[in-house]
Amino acid sequence: MTEESSKHLPTEINLHAKSRLLSVAFEDGSRFDLPCEYLRVFSKAASLDASILGKEGVTIERIEPQGQYAIRIIFTDGHDTGIYSWDTLYALGTNQQANWASYLQRLEGLGYQRQEPEGTLRRIRLLYFSWLAKKLRKETDEATLPPGVTDVTSLLKWLGQRRQGAEVLFTPDRLRVTVNRQFAEAFTRLHEGDEVGLVPNSPTPPATPDLV
Repeated sequence: MTEESSKHLPTEINLHAKSRLLSVAFEDGSRFDLPCEYLRVFSKAASLDASILGKEGVTIERIEPQGQYAIRIIFTDGHDTGIYSWDTLYALGTNQQANWASYLQRLEGLGYQRQEPEGTLRRIRLLYFSWLAKKLRKETDEATLPPGVTDVTSLLKWLGQRRQGAEVLFTPDRLRVTVNRQFAEAFTRLHEGDEVGLVPNSPTPPATPDLV
């Protein structure tokens, strides 16, 4: 393949190592967040069965350009023969939902129980600011995350469900979230020992009943 034969050209490629995501933006405005696990198991150089098992915790060790049309991804499990053209990355992004469902079905067919990576579901420290601290009557908290809470989005949902009447306090449009003192995205993964700050966007709190 040459650069001229690529239908989709990237404008930005960023690796979010903490979240295990490769973010790719294209000229047509499309942007895809591709998990390292997803890229690894859908590498054309990988077999369809045995090589997809146990890849939950795989990350990207480095990325090497291949001319003007592709990148070569070297994964931490030693897989280093995967060449991803721009069109391949675009297709993986466009078809991510269907591909992921297919992957989970393949794992089930092989009798494999997919697990979240070791170390992603542990204790974190929460910092509350402004009216949120007043509503909760505390500025800090320690929390042990349940299995379904793996990123910022699921954290906010869980926090809103912990106490009756708290859901309105933790809607994503009301808060800016930091992880280890850096502003985080909705997809940012949470790990053991992380410090998560919850900063209201507005000085005016939402009207809520007394928290139970």
